[in-house]
Formats: sequence, C-alpha cells, structure tokens
Amino acid sequence: MITREMSKIAKQRTREFPVLTITGPRQSGKTTLAKTCFPGYGYANLEDPETRELAESDYRRFFAMYKAPLIIDEIQRVPKLASAVQTIVDERRNVPGQYILTGSHQPILKQTVTQSLAGRSAFLELLPLTFSEIAHGASRMKTDPDSLILRGTMPELAISGMESTVYYRNYLNSYVERDVRLIANIRNTTAFNKFITLLAGRVGQLLNLNTMSCEVGVSHTTLGEWIDVLEASFIVFRLQPYHRNIGKRLVKTPKIYFTETGLASYLLGLRNAEQVAHDPLRGNLFENLVVSEMMKRIKNADSGDELFFFRTSDGIEVDAMLRTADGFRPIEIKSAMTRSASLESGLNRFLALQPESISPTVVYAGRSIPAGKDGIGYRNFLTM
Repeated sequence: MITREMSKIAKQRTREFPVLTITGPRQSGKTTLAKTCFPGYGYANLEDPETRELAESDYRRFFAMYKAPLIIDEIQRVPKLASAVQTIVDERRNVPGQYILTGSHQPILKQTVTQSLAGRSAFLELLPLTFSEIAHGASRMKTDPDSLILRGTMPELAISGMESTVYYRNYLNSYVERDVRLIANIRNTTAFNKFITLLAGRVGQLLNLNTMSCEVGVSHTTLGEWIDVLEASFIVFRLQPYHRNIGKRLVKTPKIYFTETGLASYLLGLRNAEQVAHDPLRGNLFENLVVSEMMKRIKNADSGDELFFFRTSDGIEVDAMLRTADGFRPIEIKSAMTRSASLESGLNRFLALQPESISPTVVYAGRSIPAGKDGIGYRNFLTM
C-alpha cells in the first residue's frame, strides 16, 4: 500500500475540527486515505443506490445505522445530509473528528459543506500521487520523465499493470463526461470533446479562449463555462500570473495545465514513452509534470503556499514562482536531459529584476544534481 503524504495533516485536522472534508479528482485515493488514516471509523458510500436512497428518504434512520465516527463517501450526492451532520456535531461541538466527508465535485461539495458546516469542517484537496509516493510505494513503475508523462500518477495505475491507454479511455468516458454532465448541461458533446483535446495541446501555454472559440465553433463565453466545469472536476487547473497588484493579477491571462499528464498524453494520441520523447509538446508536458507536482506538495502540506508564473511584456519569464512564508522561489523548468549554462539564461534575467528571490532553481529532465549551484535533476527535485 502506498502511504500518502497527506496522512499526517489529515490526522492533525481531525484533532482540530469535528468534520474533515477531503476533495479531489475521482480515483485520486480519497477513500483509501480516509480508511487508512481512520481504521476505526464506520463507512457509508453514497454512490451505493440503497445507501443513497436511505440517506435521501430517512436521514434519521441513516444516522441511526451509521453512527459517528463515520466516513461518508461522495457527500455531494445527498447535499441535505450535510445539514444533518451540522445538527449532530453542534450537539457535541467539543468532540473533534466525528465525520470524514469526501467528494469529487468541487463546487457542489464546497457549497454544500460551506453553507451547512461553516467553521466546523477543515478542507483538504487530495491530488494524484507525488513522485515521492510513487518512488517509495510503487517500485515497479518506470520513473523516467517520458514514462511519467505518459502513464501519469493515478494510484490505480501505479499499483497495477493496466495499460495507461485503457485506463484513461475508461476514465475519460466514465468520469470526465459523467462529472461534466452532473455539473453542467453540455449538449454539444462533440464540440466539448474537441475542446478538451485542444486544451491538451496547449498545456503550459497562455489560455486564449477567443482563438479556441474559432477552432471549436462555439462562443468564448461557452468555452469559459466549460473551463470552469473542467477545473471544478479537477481535470485541469489554471496557473495565474504573478503581479504585485492583486487586481491586475486577477485579470491577466492564466496558463492551462492538466492535473494528470497521463490524460493529456492520451488525448494527444501518445501511446508509448518513445512517442512522448519525440513529440513537439514534450517540453510543455514535462513542465506540466513538474508544475502539477508542486501543486500536489502545496495541497498535501496544507501549507497555504501559492504558485504563480511570471511574465513581462518585454519577455522576462519564469515558469513557476512559489510563494512561501519566507519569500518567492523562482523555478525554471527545462526538458533538456543535460544541464548547461544556457538553461539559466531566463532565470538570470528574472533575478536581475527580482534580486530578493530565494533559492532560484532550474529543474531539468536529467536524473541527478550536477556540479554547480541552483540546478537540480527532476528526480532529485521531485523527491525533495
């Protein structure tokens, strides 16, 4: 079994709050995390039709059968259950860790829990496996950059011999389309499928919905709604540009990434690591791999750190800026296998502009830390 890095913070939050809510993509390991961290808890899965019907029709009987401490899976399937949880925890407000709630639909779940359990629930977001989790718990899995990009980091793929093509084809059909239909009524599925494939071809690039609107054949307003749906389902995420003025930061154009590079690779028609190695988008996909890894670390630690990218009108750019309590750490991401001084040129231009930055780093696709400073192979970076 793969030990999840979020385990420590999950246990800590249940000592602080009566309810812990864990969100994240489907099959990212939320249920396994909850059951592993809290083996003494009961378990109710609202995906099960009989359990869901009981919760919907007679919640008092439901809680008579399923007593706290309890894990309730996919709580957004019966939103009114959160109000009943509120009543129960308010009667025993000083008792921490009464309920663990999980769910995959971010806006529905957050709205449900925020309205009923404000101040009573901690929130954690569990993304797929980190490189370190794979390295320590899935030793049979290939961990060269191209294999990681192709196969991705979903727990089931890490512990099984399933072909990634088979996995992501079923994931796309069973979860992506299903979740999309649940959150938004998208009738033009052909255009939507074209849109998500086009997004895969734009990972690591600025999101230009006006241009994509012409290619897909629907309005940029509709595409904006579809992006919201995909982000709410944890399929993609937008990385915002950094600007000292928060107002300007919010209106600047973000970059688009997939939560799982394996799904992006599948949508691009990549079927083996050799194809990845020679694909024109390999650099973008490697950047996606590293950026998503950093997002996982932030979520797993529940640290409050933030991730941005930096770009000026005159071409000074850094792929990622990690904002921590100590300051900003600029990180340049290069898919080259060998480190050279040329990899640092963009970072050096940024440092001339922002000399107060801490621990500037170039992450490249080589395996080890080379001689010299501020350069680190992806393998070392991802297991730090």
